[in-house]
Amino acid sequence: MQYSRNTYSQAEVKSAKFVSANADGEMHSIINISDPILSFSQQLSAVSGALKQLIADNTKECYKAVMVRLLLSDAANQSQMAMAEISKVVGTCAVAYVQQPPLNGTKLSAVVYMMQNVDVERVDDFTVQVKKGQFTHLWSANVCSPLVDTLAETHSQLTYLENMLASKGLNIADNCIRTWFYVQNIDVNYAAVVKARRDNFNENNLTVDTHYISSTGIGGRHAQKEVTSILDAYSVGGLQENQMGFLYAADNMNRTSDYGVTFERGTYVDYADRRQVYVSGTASIDNKGNVVAEGDIVAQTDRMLLNVKALLTEAGADFSDVAHIVVYLRDVADYGVVSRVFKQRFPEMPLVITLAPVCRPGWLIEMECMAVAGRKTSFGKL
Repeated sequence: MQYSRNTYSQAEVKSAKFVSANADGEMHSIINISDPILSFSQQLSAVSGALKQLIADNTKECYKAVMVRLLLSDAANQSQMAMAEISKVVGTCAVAYVQQPPLNGTKLSAVVYMMQNVDVERVDDFTVQVKKGQFTHLWSANVCSPLVDTLAETHSQLTYLENMLASKGLNIADNCIRTWFYVQNIDVNYAAVVKARRDNFNENNLTVDTHYISSTGIGGRHAQKEVTSILDAYSVGGLQENQMGFLYAADNMNRTSDYGVTFERGTYVDYADRRQVYVSGTASIDNKGNVVAEGDIVAQTDRMLLNVKALLTEAGADFSDVAHIVVYLRDVADYGVVSRVFKQRFPEMPLVITLAPVCRPGWLIEMECMAVAGRKTSFGKL
């Protein structure tokens, strides 16, 4: 992994690029604002300017943005302006947003994923696709519908995903790699998301005896107060048997199904020259499903990182292969100590720390990450 850091005006961009001699590369970046005193319009201008420069700096190598996620401090007042501005910069691209305030005191951050030598096409209002070799990559962003309650909303989101994939000759069980559920008032509404997902998975033969899908279920909200759940998803068509595998780290963590939740701790996908590793939202948990070190943010951070390391090791990777990290905190007061830990351990890593309550109140912190590890396989090129 090649790490880099650049400053464009008032924004810092940290990037991780996977470069291959025999296939196209991929690039992961996180844009953070360096001056929290700026107004929202000034911060948005800094982020869009940095994104524009990031794209320009990589144009000769034919990199194109395919997914951008905006983390906002006040979605109701910021999302319309932010989505319009960023969409002008990236063109056809999966642009998502969620209210998850960056905890460095600023109003927005951006997570950016770029691929080399691709054309991005729009499928519908929620999804874009990249066709590359035998594979079709599909990013779905901000799938939501204000219905009567969270259960109905989540059912609707998963039905959309089913139908969109079916229109491509695909299905959730074989082709969906990763989901994100952003839940308003998660302490109240998460149970409905869990039930809707479990119902849908049962209908699609996603069980403890087959497999689930890697996921993050975390606090976050839409601009419309009536929307209590948002779904983002990543799916791939053209996968062969055994190209996708699942991660458990059973010595460290129990199966999520033990406490009635249906997601995998991690998923990997192999391509000709690399293994992409998707680590789900991971907290301070043991192999019995218990919260480790309740009330102790330092000890919970250490245990969370130990669990993530175990998942990476199971995938044949380590932290040097990690392309980006998103950290979620329940309490803004914990930002200082957590930020210090991550700066010391991962000074060059594309990273953002946000305010987003975890699905169980006892968990003070959660993180997700994606890694890309070099390896040779018989599967097709990314």
